[in-house]
Amino acid sequence: MQLEPEAVKAVTLRMKRAHGHLAGVIRMLEEGAECEDVITQLAAVNKALSRSGYALVATGLQQCLTTGGPDGVDTKKMEKLFLSLA
Repeated sequence: MQLEPEAVKAVTLRMKRAHGHLAGVIRMLEEGAECEDVITQLAAVNKALSRSGYALVATGLQQCLTTGGPDGVDTKKMEKLFLSLA
């Protein structure tokens, strides 16, 4: 299934922000920042990426439910995608 361009655009933007944030964390490490500060920022990057994944899965599920598709919603597949992000 292909995702709608608008949905992809929103998730891509979120991932680009996380990418920039990760670059900042790397810079912090290279500059000798405090461990606690680095870990806090790394956790924020991790959360942002996880939310991007959840947004993709949720968008895919929503599309499946609204468009129906020839075989309907593959609940096992959707569950597997959600669990892969856990």
